[in-house]
Amino acid sequence: MMNSKFSRRAFVAGGLASAALAASPGPTAASVANGPANRICAFTKFLDTMSYESMAETIARLGFDGIEATVRPRGQVLPERAEEDLPKLVEALQQHDLEITLMTTTVSRADQPADEKLLRLAAGLGVKRYRMGYYTYDVNKPIKPQWQSLRSVVRDVAAMNGEIGIQGLYQNHAGARYVGATIWDFWSLIDEIPVEQIGFAFDIRHAMVEAGLAWPVVQNLVEPHLGAVCVKDFVWDNGRAAHVPLGEGRVDPGFVHRLHKMPFRGPYSLHVEYLPREGVQPNIDALGRDLTVLRQWLAAGS
Repeated sequence: MMNSKFSRRAFVAGGLASAALAASPGPTAASVANGPANRICAFTKFLDTMSYESMAETIARLGFDGIEATVRPRGQVLPERAEEDLPKLVEALQQHDLEITLMTTTVSRADQPADEKLLRLAAGLGVKRYRMGYYTYDVNKPIKPQWQSLRSVVRDVAAMNGEIGIQGLYQNHAGARYVGATIWDFWSLIDEIPVEQIGFAFDIRHAMVEAGLAWPVVQNLVEPHLGAVCVKDFVWDNGRAAHVPLGEGRVDPGFVHRLHKMPFRGPYSLHVEYLPREGVQPNIDALGRDLTVLRQWLAAGS
């Protein structure tokens, strides 16, 4: 049963979202012909030790439009300090015409007052979307009942998001224990939920790890539910998927062509995960290199 606090709100928010979508004009032929209008943000996971001001200056210099900020335990902004620190991060970014394009959190339920407070704070500061926390399976127990138990949980989160006015995005992550690794399971949970409330932060790297040659099938499935696209690359190394610089691995740039044909107008979030212990400067340099590759892919896919 849905949380009574949000059940009616879900219905109302869903109706309003559908009406707004129907009333809004689609992309014109001219806008499609002029190429993608997507914003590109940098996942700042390995820059969290920098000051807000220094990080914002660096991200602007590299040519990004914003950041995917970590607002979670051990993140750039600690949830318990968000009321004080999140406005400071937003202000530092605004000084360089940047934004929090995506806010990474551990929020996965609607019954946690601290999480709801965080989302309301973020929405009030102009943050439009956040990445949700993961749901996981116990692979030693039957999967179907675990999946079924998430229906009401996810619907309550959607209702909360609709009431607050912020979009929750779920990242598919490779691995047997992650809900959404196969795409189909999480897609089934949100298929009837307005994308304005919950959508996918579609991770093309993790999708290709899990789906192999069938990656166009899972991308096709998520396209109506896309809120953002996470970009990184990988190779197989002794049976394990290992992160590598963008363009040096197995990720097929053809995924961009599909997104342009939709057309997808949401943000891309560039993830550099292959230098986790190399320090700040190597990760900054890697972000710059991978941004160049991503922009080349986007231009070629137009």
